[in-house]
Amino acid sequence: MPVPVSQMWTVASYVLGQKLAGRKQYPLVLMLEPLFRCNLACAGCGKIQYPAHILKKDLSPEDCFRAVEECGAPMVSIPGGEPLMHPRIGEIIEGLVARKKYIYLCTNALLLKEKIDLFKPSKYLTFSVHLDGQREEHDLAVCREGGYDIAVDAVKEALRRGFRVTTNTTLFDGANPKSVRAFFDEMMELGVEGMMLSPGYSYDKAPDQKHFLGRAKTRRMFRAILSNRKSSWRFNLSPLFLEFLMGKKTYPCTPWGMPTYNVFGWQKPCYLLQDGYADTFAEMLATTEWSNYGTESGNPACANCMVHSGYEASAVNATFSSLSGFLATVKGTLFSSYPDKEALRLLEEPVAAVHPLVQIEGAESRSLQETGA
Repeated sequence: MPVPVSQMWTVASYVLGQKLAGRKQYPLVLMLEPLFRCNLACAGCGKIQYPAHILKKDLSPEDCFRAVEECGAPMVSIPGGEPLMHPRIGEIIEGLVARKKYIYLCTNALLLKEKIDLFKPSKYLTFSVHLDGQREEHDLAVCREGGYDIAVDAVKEALRRGFRVTTNTTLFDGANPKSVRAFFDEMMELGVEGMMLSPGYSYDKAPDQKHFLGRAKTRRMFRAILSNRKSSWRFNLSPLFLEFLMGKKTYPCTPWGMPTYNVFGWQKPCYLLQDGYADTFAEMLATTEWSNYGTESGNPACANCMVHSGYEASAVNATFSSLSGFLATVKGTLFSSYPDKEALRLLEEPVAAVHPLVQIEGAESRSLQETGA
């Protein structure tokens, strides 16, 4: 089972409680970014392009605890930057576990073996290791040769010590569906609890602007990857969100479902866009013009977005909004093979050559400097 029963029960009872209270806008997962520094400079990432004085900033553990309590979401995802570079990440995790929050610490795992003694295995803590495919594809995506082997070695060590481990994978235009399916086999053989998937978001500051997916290409690629599914594959995602990626469901965006708190405050409106900040979560909810966001709004920044931070909360909401939504979730959980002859044909289509690396000048020296800070 990809998610412990206690976690499913916590999330389900939380969502039902929000429904019974009549709340239409409620957070499902807090995206907590305690820093923007990273020891990678991936071509498709727009998170590390801040000036040096911003990259040196950290949220304190007290800042993190205040944001978590203010938000109230049952799950906390900790991306960044690379959270293992935070000098007090052990204190932050310990405090969140004490608050019984289900934590997904998103890491490229380059420092995981070095830092693993900072943490204790807990049902509340999951290392969500960033792996963008098989060895060649991952190393190209993160612009670092050998990154895959280091991450897989760290996954094995974390599993050996009894930690919960999942993978998170971002796919861009040109991804080879056959290779992605082989990657799923590798991760299941490795023993990870489940896999997370998302199409890449078109960050306007990302060094590589040529390989972001449009909506039509996203649906076509995920149809090829996720149809005719092996029963051994486990995903740490709502089955309705996976159907959304395959083009079997349509949902409006739920930008408040995964709110973001970072060194600037509460980010409007979502994890991916930066249209201002608020001092409190309540202020962010009250002052954001939500009708300006989502594909249906006509906002060009949202036109091609199908990312989990906007749409997985929509899928979860659909599960608990009607009997048909609940039954569709049960069906997607129990009968997940999705046989599709056309998808088999798509797997045989020729795939363009893997795109060359896009390197950022000075990235290596900056990473080393920040690692030592």
